[in-house]
Amino acid sequence: MVSLVAFGDNVVDCYPDHSVMFPGGNTLNVSVFARRSGARASYVGAVGDDDAGRHIRDALGREGVDISRLRVLDGDTAFCIIGNRMGEREFLGANLGVSIIAPDEADFDHVGEFDVIHTGRSCHVDAHVEAFANLTRLSFDFAVIRDLPRIAEITPHCFLASFSAGDLSHAAARKLCETALEAGARWCLATRGANGAILADGREVAETGASDVEPVDTLGAGDAFIARTLVGLLNGENPSDVLAAATRAAGDTCARLGAFGHRAPMEVDMSSARDVSELHAAPARPSASAIAV
Repeated sequence: MVSLVAFGDNVVDCYPDHSVMFPGGNTLNVSVFARRSGARASYVGAVGDDDAGRHIRDALGREGVDISRLRVLDGDTAFCIIGNRMGEREFLGANLGVSIIAPDEADFDHVGEFDVIHTGRSCHVDAHVEAFANLTRLSFDFAVIRDLPRIAEITPHCFLASFSAGDLSHAAARKLCETALEAGARWCLATRGANGAILADGREVAETGASDVEPVDTLGAGDAFIARTLVGLLNGENPSDVLAAATRAAGDTCARLGAFGHRAPMEVDMSSARDVSELHAAPARPSASAIAV
């Protein structure tokens, strides 16, 4: 069985129109979707000792994801306010709470036990990607980053570099993959929403169309795609088969509200929300002592 550890962001995704919340966040989602795809999975991050944090912990436990390195800290669990426009999710505001942490020595030891670590731009761990890559394969979600110097700095360490490229033309998405591969990534994935996805390794390029699903909520679809792609690549599957399976996983996610389920009544004070664009520049906070979970 292949194995994946995810390090970084988590939130409860809050849907005010429905008064419900769901566990979420890129790395947390990837850990769950990898587990559902047959991998042994672990999530390393931090939540608050509050209703939202307890809901995240409970959901991960029910999904069979290892949370032995999940910290429970003083403060609030991160949240994101989600809107929905004809099935397309919209980020309306967020607060990172206690979710942004730096890895400690025990985390690095833990990472070395897995076939791949997944993290990304929302986790603010650029300073640690080389250390991660020295321990195992690195998967990094660049999301909509187009900053070439930053791409050039991180991709040499990547087993898989992933990009959200729904805003790009086909030619521009192909070029983005070429840039990442030339800089040193082993594989590059560009998801293009309704236009499908591209998976390349410098020798061949596989492409697929999108799943034929009328979306209820696209939140988490890209994370499902990344997770299934990682599991497929680690298992040595043919790239075209990997894309077909990842497309089905993403389509399944679009068919329901929330990234991977586990609906709960919304128990979050959203008055502290900030514009999402402000949060990507937030610095990593130092690690803190964990409460055993």
